[in-house]
Amino acid sequence: MIVYDIGIWFYEKAIRLAALRSRKAQLWCHGRKGLLQRIAHDMPTGEHVVWIHAASLGEFEQGRPIIERLKALRPDIKVVLTFFSPSGYEIRKNYPHADHIYYLPSDRTRNVKRFLDAVKPDVAVFIKYEFWLNYLAELRRRGIATLLVSAIFRPRSIFFRPWGGSWRKALRGYSHLYVQDGASEQLLRNIAVENITVAGDTRFDRVREIARQAKQIPIIEKFRGDRPLFVAGSTWHRDEELLLELINDNPTVRFLIAPHEMDEQRIAWLMREVKGGAMRYTQSTVASDYSTTQVLILDTIGMLSSAYAYAQWAYIGGGFGAGIHNTLEAATYGLPIAFGPKYRKFQEARDMVALGVATSVKNAQQLKSWFAKLCTDKAYYDNICIQARNYTHERCGATEIIVNDILSRLQ
Repeated sequence: MIVYDIGIWFYEKAIRLAALRSRKAQLWCHGRKGLLQRIAHDMPTGEHVVWIHAASLGEFEQGRPIIERLKALRPDIKVVLTFFSPSGYEIRKNYPHADHIYYLPSDRTRNVKRFLDAVKPDVAVFIKYEFWLNYLAELRRRGIATLLVSAIFRPRSIFFRPWGGSWRKALRGYSHLYVQDGASEQLLRNIAVENITVAGDTRFDRVREIARQAKQIPIIEKFRGDRPLFVAGSTWHRDEELLLELINDNPTVRFLIAPHEMDEQRIAWLMREVKGGAMRYTQSTVASDYSTTQVLILDTIGMLSSAYAYAQWAYIGGGFGAGIHNTLEAATYGLPIAFGPKYRKFQEARDMVALGVATSVKNAQQLKSWFAKLCTDKAYYDNICIQARNYTHERCGATEIIVNDILSRLQ
């Protein structure tokens, strides 16, 4: 553990050095100034406390159904939510269903003890990929129930390497591990980790709830009119290059494009290149004339998941970069989905490709061929819609399993 502690120390120094140029690193450092004093000041005494930790925004979305179900069943429970990354904390620091929201103090022994002394959690919940050795060791030493949820493991992970002894020990310290699939369960049993349940991924519960609560968006309703609508979510420039060819080849179809980042140059380029006319959502109203508008740019946040409810097809961006974005938000509405080639680290994407619900494309021609078949073969299209909806709905239920376990440990 000495080597690990030294590594954490060097990591902190590297972040502080990066803060000279990086806004994200600046936020990481600033958010931790006086953090432990603030936490100690805020924490009440004599309360049941569940501590939930998410690395970033994606992991938060997996923890969110757990938090909201817990608070619905037991509003007296205090939920402490921590984030490692600014990209999670800065967006969700005002999330109303958690009682206290903080950055996670760095995993140095002294910080860990001060944090746990202040928070006094009855149960600690780590989401998917978080394995902080000092936190896990101290939680185990104090006898605090510790759960790992929505976890997924790969054979090449450090836990299954000859030099991964400390990490294997950390896994065995969890009170229970809730994994997404049977392959993860088998990998863990091969290294003598036995306290496992295959519960699935809580994101399926989340997207089902999103679909149930989908907002009406009058501008999109007016824009779509009686035309079919194609929604492209979280797109990057490479995605938009492919989509542009599809758009210009299909003038009778309306397209809604939600860029992952509001890059003004990219938005201007896209609007300029669309032959059928384009308009920005933020510059539109229900009274706007959309008769010469084929593309609506959704240049705002928080609406994409509801926008899929108006669509007949979906494209998910990111597959030409680090990896695709959220496919489940579209699949839960029963939409055929396309995305770029970099999807294999996402279990749900691999599942949907295998089922034929989703298609990976490498170029504009493949995208156009996929779309043409869906438009000309109604039986094929209808079957995909049924399969997509079934895939998401049949995998719900992880949240209830995990919440029941948490509540049982509070009694």
